[in-house]
Amino acid sequence: MVFTVAIVGRPNVGKSTFFNRLLEQRKAIVDDISGVTRDRQYGVTEWIGKAFNVIDTGGFVPNTSDVFETEIRKQVKIAIEEANAIIFMVDVTTGITDLDQSVADLLRRSTKPVFLCVNKVDNSQRMLEATEFYSLGFEKIFFVSSISGSGSGEILDAVAELITPESSEDALENNDLPKFAIIGQPNVGKSSLLNALVGQERTIVSDIAGTTRDTIHTHYNMFQKEFILIDTAGIRRKTKVSEDLEFYSVIRAIRAMDEADVCLLILDASNGITAQDLNIFSLAVKKGKGVVVLVNKWDLVEKETNTARDYEKRLKEKLAPFTDVPILFISVKEKTRIMKAMEVALEVYENKTQKVATSKLNDIMLKAVEAYHAPVVRGNAVTIKYVTQLPTHVPSFAFFTNYPDDIRAPYKNYLENQLRQNFKFTGVPIRIFFRKK
Repeated sequence: MVFTVAIVGRPNVGKSTFFNRLLEQRKAIVDDISGVTRDRQYGVTEWIGKAFNVIDTGGFVPNTSDVFETEIRKQVKIAIEEANAIIFMVDVTTGITDLDQSVADLLRRSTKPVFLCVNKVDNSQRMLEATEFYSLGFEKIFFVSSISGSGSGEILDAVAELITPESSEDALENNDLPKFAIIGQPNVGKSSLLNALVGQERTIVSDIAGTTRDTIHTHYNMFQKEFILIDTAGIRRKTKVSEDLEFYSVIRAIRAMDEADVCLLILDASNGITAQDLNIFSLAVKKGKGVVVLVNKWDLVEKETNTARDYEKRLKEKLAPFTDVPILFISVKEKTRIMKAMEVALEVYENKTQKVATSKLNDIMLKAVEAYHAPVVRGNAVTIKYVTQLPTHVPSFAFFTNYPDDIRAPYKNYLENQLRQNFKFTGVPIRIFFRKK
């Protein structure tokens, strides 16, 4: 599993600034999804060659100080439960507050590694004042300035030491079977889809206990098809606070994504695609996962001649620029097209794992290059001599050229479109690199 770090602390200590600072400073950070819930951010980051998830827990601002403390405690408890390590952020300008003490009490009881991060330490006077935080009793203490970024490297070095190469690689070690994660918002029909598939025949061979407590892995084996379904539906806690549910659902969806080969994103036909769905979609794409979009509850939509065609067109406009994605209109309740959805997911898995022969790749792609040359930059004629597929989990292609830095995004898009037209990569993100020849 991919290592997960949560940044916790009371509001206004600089958690989000610190998070954004990491994203701005490090070119290796590959994604920043903001607004998955109202005030939280999720990122996938890489530091000294080790990749991990970072979660910035939002500051909840309720009306009374009692609720205030309760909410923060809830956030911290969720973070302790879900993350592998915790960055506990405090503010040197205010010193230790009661809320800081309250968070520290919770964290001291946890067995997870805690990094105490004293923020806003940007001069020698504040460095002296920061020493009072040693009294909180945490062994790993770091002094940073989120605004300037000073000290952030040291804390990331310490986090990176905990990450094994295996978890960093996002490799699926134990099982060669395709893994499909069923993701989406609450109440779109994730559990129902799993139940409909499982309940159809009795040839399901086993239930494998999940890696996180509520993620169910089901081994599916019928009609000559075999794969693991990862259901993230059992995420609703018995609590009335929707904020907690959102937080749980997103962390679990991210974890299920890390493990999956293909993500089945379920939408509610009556709601269309929401901002949160788009965020989850783009995170799956950035993580290099295959994607199939399933529009559920299609039986409830009033149909006219071109309803599905028009719906799909609108959906693809929202999903742009990655529109080469299969979209299926299903009804889990009526069991309409749910087997077709599994067939398409298996096709996407095959697309993702295919290896194109170098000779065939060069035959086709060099003709495409000949048909439309890269634009001349600064008087340099850009020539592409050779193409090869790289041995990676995500279909990646290296184009060898005399001026790799001069090739712009429109031409890169042209090459990607040519790859998609000539080889089957539907539902799969493609990565293109230019190397010096």
